[in-house]
Amino acid sequence: MKKLLLLIFAVSILSCNSQEKRAILGMSDFQKEMNTKFKDASRSPLTKKGLKKFKGLDFFPIDKKYVVKAELVKTPDAPIFDFPTTTDRVAMYKKYGVLSFSIDGEDFKLVIYQDVHPAPEYANHLFLPFLDNTNGKTSYKGGRFIDIYTTDIKDDGTVEIDFNKAYNPYCAYSDRYSCPITPSDNYLDTEIKAGVMAYKKPK
Repeated sequence: MKKLLLLIFAVSILSCNSQEKRAILGMSDFQKEMNTKFKDASRSPLTKKGLKKFKGLDFFPIDKKYVVKAELVKTPDAPIFDFPTTTDRVAMYKKYGVLSFSIDGEDFKLVIYQDVHPAPEYANHLFLPFLDNTNGKTSYKGGRFIDIYTTDIKDDGTVEIDFNKAYNPYCAYSDRYSCPITPSDNYLDTEIKAGVMAYKKPK
């Protein structure tokens, strides 16, 4: 009987440890989704060494002040242009519109873009890259991106921007990727302490 109890106890401990290992870290659905993707070797942008040592991305604390309502002014006649990347690859984009919003009473504007030849699953996808004063310090030096969709645009022409969902381009994790270079015009002269923080590559 004593051996049986010890066996049950041991199995219980192993089960708890297994559940802890499977637990996905994150304070929001976005953070959990990011960590789930990064742990998955079939989808992760991490190197083999980075994947082996990965315990979860670093995020700024979630802050509601970085969830803003922006006014969108569309630019339907904007020309198609070559969007520079970190490699020789050239991406074809067009300016979809300009977003105007405020943070802490200060007014800002960002240009949002649309891929001219998107894959079918990205047909409604809009590209919002930005730079801010945390770059090269607590966030990735090359700026960060936010995913917004045409379906997110309200009937009154506004759209919600959640900087808590800002993420790094894959180039922050591995040199094998080609990433769009954030335009200098999309620089916010403030610190956006939200979203994914800088990644420290394993040595």
